[in-house]
Amino acid sequence: MEAKIKKLIKDALDNLDIQVSDIVVEHPANLKMGDYSTNVALAIAKNINTTPKELAEKIVTEISRLTLDKNIEKIKIAGPGFINFFLSREFFSRSIEEILNQGNGVGKNGIFEGKKIMVEYTDPNPFKPFHIGHLMTNAIGESIARVLEHSGAVVSRANYQGDVGLHVAKAIYGLSKDEKLQDTSSPLALQSGNIGKAYAKGAEDYESDVRAKKEIDEINKKIYDRSDEGVNKIYDWGFKVTMEAFEDIYKILGTKFDFYFLESQIMIFGEKMVKENLGNIFHESDGAVVFKGENYDSKLHTRVFITSEGLPTYEAKELGLNEEKFKTEPNLDLSIVVTANEQADYMRVVSKALSLIHPEYENKMLHIAHGMMRFADGKMSSRKGNVVTGETLINDTKELALKKMTARDLPEVEKEKIAEVVGVSALKYSILKQSTGGDIVFDFEKSISFEGDSGPYLQYSYARAHSVTEKAKKENIFPDPHTTLSDIFEVEKLLYQFPEVIIRSASEYEPHYIANYLIEVARAFNSFYGNNVIVGKDDKDSAYKIALTFAFTLVMKQGLNLLGIEAPAKM
Repeated sequence: MEAKIKKLIKDALDNLDIQVSDIVVEHPANLKMGDYSTNVALAIAKNINTTPKELAEKIVTEISRLTLDKNIEKIKIAGPGFINFFLSREFFSRSIEEILNQGNGVGKNGIFEGKKIMVEYTDPNPFKPFHIGHLMTNAIGESIARVLEHSGAVVSRANYQGDVGLHVAKAIYGLSKDEKLQDTSSPLALQSGNIGKAYAKGAEDYESDVRAKKEIDEINKKIYDRSDEGVNKIYDWGFKVTMEAFEDIYKILGTKFDFYFLESQIMIFGEKMVKENLGNIFHESDGAVVFKGENYDSKLHTRVFITSEGLPTYEAKELGLNEEKFKTEPNLDLSIVVTANEQADYMRVVSKALSLIHPEYENKMLHIAHGMMRFADGKMSSRKGNVVTGETLINDTKELALKKMTARDLPEVEKEKIAEVVGVSALKYSILKQSTGGDIVFDFEKSISFEGDSGPYLQYSYARAHSVTEKAKKENIFPDPHTTLSDIFEVEKLLYQFPEVIIRSASEYEPHYIANYLIEVARAFNSFYGNNVIVGKDDKDSAYKIALTFAFTLVMKQGLNLLGIEAPAKM
């Protein structure tokens, strides 16, 4: 409809001998002001020596002369010269019918049709806890992957993990100092937790104890050359345990990766690339090998790719990783990586270096950076007083959700599952409701609220609407999108916008457009629910209201799915 309105405006301007390069059409913030609005008269009136209001009147007169479009009920001029379009009852009835016909495919588009895209995200390191940053990049990366798939792309999901390095040596040192932490008979979560404790001890001793630092550095060398049987045994067990524990978390979060890239494998490729381009793209400096980014772009800087000890840095490894992605997925159109903001500068330098080696990759790499998560109470500990990890945050929100659930008649196992789904929604929505670059303030109580700006509120709205459609089935009242109603409900004025929102979200790689839209449409539906009897055998309009409710469930369920959130039928 937006395209049609733009064409009507353009045709009207052409008839007035006025040429414009761009016409902006938007939805007014206040739906009472219309369904679409344009400021074109304000934008160009000065250039043609007239007032915006006079020009707006001419445009409206010309549009009215040109069209008998039944989708448009009326056109009004507002304020100094805005032109507002009001859509007809017929349009909204037809839009509900279209949603019902699309079913689970509602909102699909083809803007990335035929494109192969790899999205790398989450990236937790074995031997270290799954922290809050991993939770953030997982939520953002998974949502972007789903939105791109819904927009026609063939998407693969990738995970890059540091399976070697000082952090591993610190964990193995901690494990070697306390054999009780190596209890292989305990549950997986406990084994993983013990490895986390061992890492914490190793990290602390490395900074405070000279002898421990020396021992950890020696362990680090043994990890790389696999020269110590005892170290190898602890390493192999610890790697297996933490990777399996991560898989349990991915399952809860609704993510399944297609590719796993390991630092131990990638580093060889990166080092080789740097050495092959030494003296050309990379240069020696004080015994190290560097890339002078500022020589190519004033916004870039010099970074070390191989240290004076001859070891490849994160930059060199990232170089190898990016090349390996394009080899792993031939004919890849776009490689996206999601990380925290602090890696933005370093990623820009790596991308530039890679584009000099492989010019064909230059426009095929996209780095999406996210902010940090802070807590409303200022504490960096969980509700039980533990240091906050991604895992403890998931468990804490799940427990809080369990206390707030209203579906008391459900079996305990089902309640636990729903509580987990609700807890995950609380976290994911808190992360996804704002643009990716900003920091997030997480509030436990608000995030789990069944009223207001939260993931559980969206789920509750879906469950409420689903119960209405189930009640209608029992009453043998079936959805019928055709109506003689003259009134147009606010929720109808939002439902038809869903495809537009997805296209914008996909085009800008920004899930927050969908999150914010879902809150608006949920509030509108709940107002509709509160002010109308939807299921009524003696109400001739009941079948249409049920059609509208069913359309809402389809949009809400798909919208939540695009955010990586499940939509439970009961809560």
